[in-house]
Amino acid sequence: MASQSEPKSVYDFTVKDARGNDVDLSTYKGKVLLIVNVASQCGLTNSNYTELTQLYQKYKDQGLEILAFPCNQFGSQEPGTNEQIVEFACTRFKAEYPIFDKVDVNGNNAAPLYKFLKSSKGGIFGDNIKWNFSKFLVDKDGNVVDRYAPTTVPSQHREGCEETAGDCMSAQGRPN
Repeated sequence: MASQSEPKSVYDFTVKDARGNDVDLSTYKGKVLLIVNVASQCGLTNSNYTELTQLYQKYKDQGLEILAFPCNQFGSQEPGTNEQIVEFACTRFKAEYPIFDKVDVNGNNAAPLYKFLKSSKGGIFGDNIKWNFSKFLVDKDGNVVDRYAPTTVPSQHREGCEETAGDCMSAQGRPN
């Protein structure tokens, strides 16, 4: 976190990238963010990674940024090192969006960013993340505006995307 006070937006956080470098999320001010906890050995991996890459290619020039956070808390489906995870996502799925350090999203060791995301938009299971590929949509001001279930793939909500990248995931998505 940038300060001792309560965070007001995702821009108040600093996270680690896959190489261990600090990334101040305020560098994404003015962009719509889709923050996703990813895994390479999940039944949802192929559909989600494929569609995240397609969504990014289509809307990156309109201000969409996808932030992928590997997590091994669900069935140990992300066992690799950061280097292996990046190689997998970039080679197999042509991911060009940033992939960050592996994090916990639930429990006492949950990353501060994920604690904030969950407290901003709880799901049907309370604040806990249900599974891999849970998604949080963040507006250009850093506010969490929606949360989507792991089974909600980006193509289910693409049709209204012409106006802004934020329209890509509509309120029709099921919360997790």
